Amino acid sequence: MVTTVGTESTFDKMVQNLLILEHDAMSAYQATIDRLEDPASREKIAAFKQDHEAHAQELRRMASSLGIEAPTEGDAKELLTKGKVVLAGLVGDRTVLKAMATNEIETKMAYDQASRNDAAPAEARAYFQKAFADEDRHKQWMDAAAAT
Repeated sequence: MVTTVGTESTFDKMVQNLLILEHDAMSAYQATIDRLEDPASREKIAAFKQDHEAHAQELRRMASSLGIEAPTEGDAKELLTKGKVVLAGLVGDRTVLKAMATNEIETKMAYDQASRNDAAPAEARAYFQKAFADEDRHKQWMDAAAAT
């Protein structure tokens, strides 16, 4: 799926859309944790979920400093991101991790786009680069774990 998150023309809207995306991601991560049988995989996914919680916390801080509303939940995409995981859970851990890896593609793309978007101040772009690196690390682990 191609995302336009991170390409917004205003920093306000970018922060709000990234926060919505993070809420979608956290919901999908919880669905994954609930469905994985392997304790080590559950532990790793829980750690990745904490990264998303940290991203959301930083985005809320940005929203507060801008004096804008910080979304507190995801949007309709949450049904898609979480739904893939729920359905995959019927098949097994490898399929759940493959489904989550596809979700990471959109999040990686959003942070990559935001990190290069001149609508964001330099400090925010630097943070978005860090968030992109987190998402890339998550996806690489999921791809490797799903392949074994």
